[in-house]
Amino acid sequence: MNQSLAKHAAIAATVSLLVAGCASDGSGMTETGQGAAIGTATGAALGAIIGSASGQAGRGALIGLVGGALIGGAAGAYMESQRKDFVKALAPEISSGVIKVDKLPGDKLLVRMTGETTFEVNSDQIKPSFDSTMDRIAKIMNKYGKTELVVAGHTDSTGSAELNQQLSQRRAASVQRYLEGQQVLPGRIYTAGFGPSQPVASNETDAGRRQNRRVDITIVPITEGS
Repeated sequence: MNQSLAKHAAIAATVSLLVAGCASDGSGMTETGQGAAIGTATGAALGAIIGSASGQAGRGALIGLVGGALIGGAAGAYMESQRKDFVKALAPEISSGVIKVDKLPGDKLLVRMTGETTFEVNSDQIKPSFDSTMDRIAKIMNKYGKTELVVAGHTDSTGSAELNQQLSQRRAASVQRYLEGQQVLPGRIYTAGFGPSQPVASNETDAGRRQNRRVDITIVPITEGS
């Protein structure tokens, strides 16, 4: 297994364990409510481990690549400005429920793109109608270049676990390729796939399955000492 694949496998394994713990907390939440909580926990966990996943050997090179790390309290203002830009640029998608932009602990952001517009059933191809949205997302990611991006693919529960795992990885890779095609630096991007293990809605309905066919992008500030 090469270093890149090992890195992605470590991300997937670690976060799957963390999320499994969240899902079994006995809270009595509804499936939809629990799914939303798990999704947020996943974004936070991915962001928390991104530093070790990137490897200390390449850390200095990455900081140099993006023109230096953020210092101290500057990260919070930087990420809040980015969040506001996302909210403004993606207002139609947020209003219709196909995009979510959430703040996470540690000055991180979560941009969630659901299958309402992103992917068809059993497909890892981004719908052409979603290109305009992807272009706006990439533009903001380029504007705020002092960040790392964890792109996580997800599926609904239709089909076998193995096929869904592979599909989720390909969905994450599709988003990665699109972003790189819009000049987002490859060194900033990590990918992982989680199959159907982290639903944010019920898989018993078409509407729920469309929400679960999604890609989550956790955006993590590159800070000194991180």
